[in-house]
Formats: sequence, C-alpha cells, structure tokens
Amino acid sequence: MATLRTDRLPRPEAMIFDMDGTLFRTESLLMTAYHRVFDTLRSEKLHEGPTPPEDLMLGSLGMLLADIWQRVMPEGSPEAHRRADELLLQYELSGLNEGIAELYPQVKETLAELQREGVKLFVASNGLEEYIQAIVKTFGMDELFTGLYSAGGRGTATKVELVRLLKSEHGIESAWMVGDRSSDVEAGKENGLAVIGCQYAGFGQEQELEGSDIIIRQFDELLELYRSTAS
Repeated sequence: MATLRTDRLPRPEAMIFDMDGTLFRTESLLMTAYHRVFDTLRSEKLHEGPTPPEDLMLGSLGMLLADIWQRVMPEGSPEAHRRADELLLQYELSGLNEGIAELYPQVKETLAELQREGVKLFVASNGLEEYIQAIVKTFGMDELFTGLYSAGGRGTATKVELVRLLKSEHGIESAWMVGDRSSDVEAGKENGLAVIGCQYAGFGQEQELEGSDIIIRQFDELLELYRSTAS
C-alpha cells in the first residue's frame, strides 16, 4: 500500500511519468542491448577489456546518456561514447521489435483508467526521443498520452528544465510527478508539483526518493491515490 497521507495532495489535472523504472521494466530490454554494445565496441577497437559491471549501468538509469557513459566507461574516448549512444539505441529498438521487453504490472490498465477519469498523461524522460516513442508504440499506448517529452528530443540539460517546458507548453497548473529517481523528485519539487515516488524498480538507493510526498510499491496504487484525494 502507498505510504504517507493523501489528504494533503490536490487532485491533479495531469500526471507526468518517468519512463525507465517507472512505466517500463528497463532491465527486460537493457541488459541484452548493453552487452551487445560492448561486444561491438570491442570489435570496432573502441573499447578494451571486459564489459563494465551491469550494476554500473542499472545504477545510472535516469541520468542523461552523456553522464551515463562517463560513469560506465570514464576512460572511454568521446568517439566511443558517441558510438555507444548509437549502438544502444539501435539494439534497444531491435529488442523492442523482437518483443524482448515488458512494462511493469498493471501499467497500461492503470493509465487507461486514469485517462478515462479525465487525467492528462505525459512522459518526461532523460532518454532519447526515438526510444521513448518506440516503447509507447510497442505497447499500444499512443492514445493514452497527451505528450511525450524527452531530453533527447527537447535538448534540455536537466529533467527540471524538461518538466518546466512541458508545464509551460500545456498550461499545466496542477500535476503529479511520478518517478523512481532523485531527478524525478527534483523535477517535481522545483516545478511546484506533488511527487509520487515509485519504489519497485530496485535500481536506485532508498534515499533516492527522499522528498517524495507519497511512496508507492506497485504501479496500480496510483489509481487508488488519485481517487482518495480531494477534488
């Protein structure tokens, strides 16, 4: 069950979702693509030695790709980092086409119900635009979202900027930011939004979600939260 009281939260006109670790079970796709990236980098003489530990990559989710590669292969050249960007997207899109991916339980059903109740739904992700669009299309969620915002598509340096842009372009007054990383908490709070922290992915440390108004441990608790707040 969700923790903390809900009577302090306003009923939102919109909900803004992170993608990886919030809607999408990233590791279902990422780990295969990750190992393929480093196999290719080695074959192209852009990386030597073993593939960096998976935990480094999983612990970096939510960051901008440029920051991820600095953390995962800090000794890598700019050329290697750029090539890793290209390869990761290529292999992730291939995996989506092959059906090697999954959402968290009850994600699509919960989003559809929230939309039926009049909530505008958005994605705000630090990922690449093509990646975010491909996930939404693969799982048949195109009609559920009012807008898809990505750092790759909008050229923003932080998720705070991305959410600020989203709010401005759609005239959003009241919304919940829903995500699993500290960048989601920061994006929500810096933009005056309530924050719903998702504690089921297991990528980040427990302190990642400090500052959240509510913590949920399965996605479909979101519908209960929405219905329990004052309209």
